[in-house]
Amino acid sequence: MPTGGRPTLTQFLIEQRRRHPGATGDLNALITDVSLACKAISRKVALGALGLPIGGTGNVNVQGEEQKPLDIESNELFIRSAEWDGHVAGMVSEEMDEADTLPPQYPRGKYLLLFDPLDGSSNIDVNVSVGSIFSVLRAATPGEDAKPEDFLQPGTEQVCAGYAIYGPSTMLVLTLGSGTHAFTLEPMLGEWVLSHRNLKVPPTTREFAINASNSRFWEPAVKRYVDECMAGSTGPRGVDFNMRWIASLVAETHRILMRGGVFMYPRDNKDPTRNGRLRLLYEANPISMLIEQAGGRATTGRTRILEVKPDSLHQRIGFIFGSAEEVSRIEGYHADEPLDSYKSPLFGRRGLFATTS
Repeated sequence: MPTGGRPTLTQFLIEQRRRHPGATGDLNALITDVSLACKAISRKVALGALGLPIGGTGNVNVQGEEQKPLDIESNELFIRSAEWDGHVAGMVSEEMDEADTLPPQYPRGKYLLLFDPLDGSSNIDVNVSVGSIFSVLRAATPGEDAKPEDFLQPGTEQVCAGYAIYGPSTMLVLTLGSGTHAFTLEPMLGEWVLSHRNLKVPPTTREFAINASNSRFWEPAVKRYVDECMAGSTGPRGVDFNMRWIASLVAETHRILMRGGVFMYPRDNKDPTRNGRLRLLYEANPISMLIEQAGGRATTGRTRILEVKPDSLHQRIGFIFGSAEEVSRIEGYHADEPLDSYKSPLFGRRGLFATTS
């Protein structure tokens, strides 16, 4: 067998479908469409400065972020791969202001596709890993154009979630609700080959990821947790922690799935109009499903991410996920009685109105 006895993505999906005799194969076909888009994006990313221009386009997306040429190209690759064969009724993307309406000549299907076509695109300039994230929901009215409100389903309703990571190797990480599995792109065959079956996030960790430059805006629970970790073996935790920050959600997730850890992009007061930074529908929800299916936990700090009822297509949310014991600890700190002040191992006593050493 050219794959060394390992199943390809197609074979894996067929195996999954056999376990559900009533399945029509539409979901398998949609995942195949998405995987094709990811292959194409991988090739574009690998060309680097030899492909599309690296700099910005001057355009700003609905998030208020400047689009890079590869953001736009990746978005088009997702749309063109999925719109034509009658498996989706609508799509939502980070790069589109509104839900995408399919061209009239194409049939409407029974699924909704939500995606971030190129997560971490700010890292392209410096050749750091980027990726694509996707989520699949059931359409409210199969065979008809989806309405905007049809996408506003909690993450518990996802039937599939995944991401592709474009790094030293290209990998597709996928869940259909029965474990989280990783496929590596075999470049000579052009096939996704199952390389990691049933990934498991270790329940404990000594590694955390957070953007420390925002520390002055954090809530007390997050400050407390990070300060305790940073205090190391002489602090209240009694162990030394490592801190990581890649600024690519896909890369952070992949590291945690492979070796454990906790990721925090919490709600803060830097912009009081936002309830967080990451997008619920096509970032937090699919990543949360992957993490939970691998035995980890995902939360806002107060609420399980997958149980949050969305209120808008591009809703932002605080996001904490990873090794179950550490996420539970952070939730516990949020659940404590509101702390106007607390003893910070690194920064002295902090309060609402004063800081003393």
